[in-house]
Amino acid sequence: MNALSNVLQSDHQHVNSERLWQSLMELARLGATVKGGVCRLALTDLDRQARDTFVRWCEEAGCSVSIDAIGNIFARRPGRNPDLPPVMTGSHIDTQPTGGKFDGCFGVLAGVEVLRTLNDLGIETEAPLEVVVWTNEEGSRFPPCMMGSGVFAEKFTLEDTLAKTDAEGITVGHALNAIGYAGPRPVSGHAVGAYFEAHIEQGPILEDERKTIGVVLGALGQKWFDLKLKGVEAHAGPTPMHLRKDALVGAAAVVAAVNRAALGHQPHACGTVGCLQAYPGSRNVIPGEVRMTLDFRHLEPARLDSMIAEVKQVIDSTCEEHGLSFELTPTADFPPLYFDQGCVEAVRDAAAGLGLSHMDIVSGAGHDAIFLAELGPAGMIFVPCEGGISHNEIENADPKDLAAGCAVLLRAMLAASEAVAKRRLAA
Repeated sequence: MNALSNVLQSDHQHVNSERLWQSLMELARLGATVKGGVCRLALTDLDRQARDTFVRWCEEAGCSVSIDAIGNIFARRPGRNPDLPPVMTGSHIDTQPTGGKFDGCFGVLAGVEVLRTLNDLGIETEAPLEVVVWTNEEGSRFPPCMMGSGVFAEKFTLEDTLAKTDAEGITVGHALNAIGYAGPRPVSGHAVGAYFEAHIEQGPILEDERKTIGVVLGALGQKWFDLKLKGVEAHAGPTPMHLRKDALVGAAAVVAAVNRAALGHQPHACGTVGCLQAYPGSRNVIPGEVRMTLDFRHLEPARLDSMIAEVKQVIDSTCEEHGLSFELTPTADFPPLYFDQGCVEAVRDAAAGLGLSHMDIVSGAGHDAIFLAELGPAGMIFVPCEGGISHNEIENADPKDLAAGCAVLLRAMLAASEAVAKRRLAA
């Protein structure tokens, strides 16, 4: 009988919900905030303490632990065939300055709970399993985000990444050495049999639809821009309305256009102006300059480009109407991604097999799984979070939903382990 069949026929189909929750709460004490959240920035001493805790738990579960040169931590549970590429899972344990207990951390500790459950059931997998802590996913201290997985996937070079600095001028390389997590393992060239990432949804859809599991089909493409609109500062009283070159009036038209474009390209379209500064910022001076950010997201590349084209047309016409000039600078470009169909089906089958309500969903945020998908088959599992709120100290999730997501992860990883072995036999 194979490992997956053992789980399917076992009375212990569900993971230890209480153990998973206790682990999450213990980790959340490291950097706990007065409002109930977590502030544990990447490569700080609090991050070191959290990493040490993860390593201890994994070693207690019988895993070997290795660390690469960007600080990614790999906890490996051996399989019957050590030559097979590992089935991996993981996420991150760094947080936003006003972060919550579950963003990233759930994915890591769900992986740890999978290992513990397999030990409880005495199950040996065909392929090795690995749980990974990716360095600096948030990017809140050191840009860019998804740093560790980006280096692992060779999206960023190790040399350039180690030279990145925080607001105080401290480099990533210095911070890694300071906390003792600059490891000897090479950062790239490692085979990935499959990768799954369990995560709170960070949005309200699952809760609104009353579903326990989100079967993640893929991730929205993202294109970001910085926009500078330039007019002329002038006195708010003596300057007639028809003679003004008001950059903020132009900005208001652009904000409306971004919102209109997103609403016009549903489903899956999102458009956001997240930052806007008017200069000189005096109540009786007409703004002569506005700096703003534009964030466009869609699952279909053509529709993403159409949204941007519509807004660019409004920028052109608005500047002409109001006597403004502009500078539009691209700052990020992540193409839309569809996860591996086999991994998607493994998640869907696991949810169905456990009798859990589930639905197909698309990730609107960036995750380490996006980079791992370029190295091997990858998929994601979403569970609801209260009110859809994340990146916030009040972020919350139901222990039953978290345990359900972990149980789905367990089954999906076992199915992937068998698939990896079959691929090797067929090769």
